[in-house]
Amino acid sequence: MGLDLSASVYLHASNRKNLVMSENVLLGDIGGTNARFALGQRGTLHFDHVEKLNGHDFASLDTAIAEYFSRLPADYTPPRSACLAIAAPVDGDRITMTNLSWSFSIDALQESLGLDRLLVVNDFKAVARAIPELTGDKLQAIGGGQRKSHAPAVVLGPGTGLGVSALVFAGDKPIAIQTEGGHIGFAPSDPIEMRVLKRLWDKYDRVSVERVVSGPGLVNLYEALAAISKSSITPLRPEQVSERALAGTCKICVEALNRFFGILGSVAGDLALAVGAEGGVYIAGGIVPQMLDEIRASDFRARFESKGRFSQYVANMPTLVVTEPSPGLIGCAALFSDAHS
Repeated sequence: MGLDLSASVYLHASNRKNLVMSENVLLGDIGGTNARFALGQRGTLHFDHVEKLNGHDFASLDTAIAEYFSRLPADYTPPRSACLAIAAPVDGDRITMTNLSWSFSIDALQESLGLDRLLVVNDFKAVARAIPELTGDKLQAIGGGQRKSHAPAVVLGPGTGLGVSALVFAGDKPIAIQTEGGHIGFAPSDPIEMRVLKRLWDKYDRVSVERVVSGPGLVNLYEALAAISKSSITPLRPEQVSERALAGTCKICVEALNRFFGILGSVAGDLALAVGAEGGVYIAGGIVPQMLDEIRASDFRARFESKGRFSQYVANMPTLVVTEPSPGLIGCAALFSDAHS
């Protein structure tokens, strides 16, 4: 069963309906740029008081959380529990973020916030856990067949980095799997991409797919393609590359965005092969949901299906864009409910 998505309120499926909705839970989705926070209720997927902060404005996670608390109504009940999704590997007490200069101890954070329970998970693990709860226009299909119920799925999304996760099922129970699939090696598909790779080797010891399929990766593509074509290189931010591409005012930016979607399709197809993603391949993150028309018009899907002897196998797998604005928060609420209800 999906969620009631009205008025930014999310209700858990009916098998949770008898749980008491009394205790506030701090929910957080902390990416390489933005940190989103909300107050949830234990045992449900209900949350409200959603705020988005720029992580670069704060020296640490706890100062960002303190700012969030300062924005809540004066009569709010301080949470005694929290679930935080972090854009970093979660393995042990010490967390060091990949694309943001925050590092913290889970135990120390729990103590400083005065929490009885603190669950810290990888950010795309949370997004994967949200997938079974999304229905209707929160998922936009961009090709392929029908999703198979309770079959494995892949979730990936370019933003400041490239998040990747997987979703499997034990009976009816969804299980989200933490991965660092965004750091698999970049595999060029034609001579131009071979030249892009060679140029990026001058910049990085190892070129992962995140170096080309992310916000900074879009800039890398633009600069590499400009150098290959012997065009002048203007220092641009990721949003400037995409804006100029969409406006058609810079042919190198147009090519960079087209390559971005094509490489994303190749990567998504490779991951679909690795997982056997007959439950679907889901594209989330901060970039693609803003450009649905562009990804549909690109060769994303053609490159997703271009898998030689296994092209027909992946052709049957649907690809869907997650347009829900807060999947990480929904996933946090679901993971906390799974663990503590």
